[in-house]
Amino acid sequence: MLIRAGVLSDTHLHKPDSRFQKQLALCFQDCDVIIHAGDLTDPSVLTAFHGRPLFAVHGNMCARELHRRHPRQLEFTLGGFTIGLAHGAHLGPDIEDALWTLFPGADCLIYGHTHRPVCHSHGQVLVLNPGSFQATGRDGEPGTYAILEAGDQLRASLFAIPPIP
Repeated sequence: MLIRAGVLSDTHLHKPDSRFQKQLALCFQDCDVIIHAGDLTDPSVLTAFHGRPLFAVHGNMCARELHRRHPRQLEFTLGGFTIGLAHGAHLGPDIEDALWTLFPGADCLIYGHTHRPVCHSHGQVLVLNPGSFQATGRDGEPGTYAILEAGDQLRASLFAIPPIP
């Protein structure tokens, strides 16, 4: 069975406005699960995921309530694969190296914080940063996200958020 997970980070919202709702519907319509790599900012953002299973960690810009509700790092299973998830702000200048220490047995390491999308394999381990879901680049780059598929193998793809009319 194939599980499709929508992966996002750094939403930096104080409420889930209609534009955000439309982006989520468009980007994650075929996803079974949502994975958020931190900086949700406000707890109200969680309502936008409409009861779908959610794996989330808090980031450095999150309200205190999110620090209480969601851990700094999380390890969970998706299909038959172990996923290590952390925002990354607390991990120092080399986030990817620190993730290896936090999640030594993981099949996939997911992080956020840098606002730079990353998708590569290191040996058998998939390393993924969906980038910032909000368009935060100086040159007007769109926000980005990832789709993670867990089936016979683990695969991920990065995407730019399409324009919302």
